[in-house]
Amino acid sequence: MRRTYFFIVVLFGMATATFAQTTSSDSQTLQALLTEIRQLRQDLQVSLTRIQSAQILLSRLQIQQVSVSRASQHLDDARSKLAEVQVVIRSEAAEIKHYEDSGDHAAQVEDALNRAKADLEASTILAQQRQSTETDAEQQMRTEQDKLDMLESRLDELVGKIGSPSAQPARVPR
Repeated sequence: MRRTYFFIVVLFGMATATFAQTTSSDSQTLQALLTEIRQLRQDLQVSLTRIQSAQILLSRLQIQQVSVSRASQHLDDARSKLAEVQVVIRSEAAEIKHYEDSGDHAAQVEDALNRAKADLEASTILAQQRQSTETDAEQQMRTEQDKLDMLESRLDELVGKIGSPSAQPARVPR
């Protein structure tokens, strides 16, 4: 009978020790799960932040592309208008040369020559204005292109961060 009691005591003692180890093991498992859930939540927040940043950058990039396109169109228009005025100036200069080379000093020729000189002067002033407009348009185009390049660079950096393993937070080992 003593053996039976001894056997029952040993059996309950082992069961208690096993239960205590299970509780400790369960606690460690729960702690590990909790830590992993927290890390996953943090990873998700980082990913969402990066996605939002990428969306904002893409929107800004689209807007800037429109600005560059508009500046490019303005520059093309300014160059076209300047070229037109330069053609008129060459034509007026040729007309003046023709009148001066003709040697005819009739009143009508003198009036035409004076009108051509006045037109040439006005066209020269207009050409200077158009040249200034072209210069301003070129500067605006460069500025807008620089902004676009900067946004593209930032987007490239963000894409690099998303794709690189070092940008990903460390995972909790399982």
